Amino acid sequence: MSRRSSRSRTHRRNRGRFGPLFKLLCVLGVVVALTGGATVFFRVETVAVTGNQRYTQEEIIAASGIQMGDNLYALNKVSIDRKIRTQLPYVGELSINRSLPSTIRIDVTEWEAVAQVDVPSAEQAAAAQEELAGGDKSAEPAALAQEPWLISVKGKLLEQAPEDSTAIVVTGLTAIAPQAGELLKVPEGETTRLEALTSLLGAIENADLFHEVSRIQLEATRLTVRYADRFDVKMRLNADFNYNIRLMQAVREQMEEKYGPETAGTIDLTREKHEAAYSPAKPEG
Repeated sequence: MSRRSSRSRTHRRNRGRFGPLFKLLCVLGVVVALTGGATVFFRVETVAVTGNQRYTQEEIIAASGIQMGDNLYALNKVSIDRKIRTQLPYVGELSINRSLPSTIRIDVTEWEAVAQVDVPSAEQAAAAQEELAGGDKSAEPAALAQEPWLISVKGKLLEQAPEDSTAIVVTGLTAIAPQAGELLKVPEGETTRLEALTSLLGAIENADLFHEVSRIQLEATRLTVRYADRFDVKMRLNADFNYNIRLMQAVREQMEEKYGPETAGTIDLTREKHEAAYSPAKPEG
């Protein structure tokens, strides 16, 4: 009787000792089974692309590197995102999602070319080279833009501007080694101008005024916007551009009511206390 009782106690002790290990092995077995099932069954059979206009579905799939038969869960979405953005510079927003059992969905929003950065003047290019050399006279000259480049609202380089481009012409920046798909890079001394430009382009986009602006001239402390082909609008580089754009429109309406619909001149928004000053253009001749 006591012998059976001893064996029973020993069995219970062993069962208590190996119980957690058994449970762990069961869990690992389930994980292995699920992983094996995903590897065997969840294969890419369809890549669905939406939102594309400039690029075809075939171009986007080719840039992604996705192949039919790839494992759905082994795909690296970060790598796919980087490949598409690098090869197709007009791609702006991008989302990649799995749809079981066998589909990858790629939704894209494409950038528009809203501005073109003009080639720097000889004086500006020389100043940029001097800054980039940092006083080292033996330094190799930096590769600066030799052609105008199209950019997005956020300053992404899209491609060299064609001769018939109608994008806003931007002067006062020196593009360093421009390459499609990368952000516009300028000398450190021009970073404030670049930040002002992207903020201004965002404000123009918010007001839906790209068709009304033809030129932006950037200087050390201020910029000038050519508006409606009749107004030169001066703004500070650190301005609240959303406010300035609204003020610019309001001044135009007031001056057209006062001087007529063809009035032209200068709108100065660089004054203190958000005041605006208008100077009609002098008659030619």
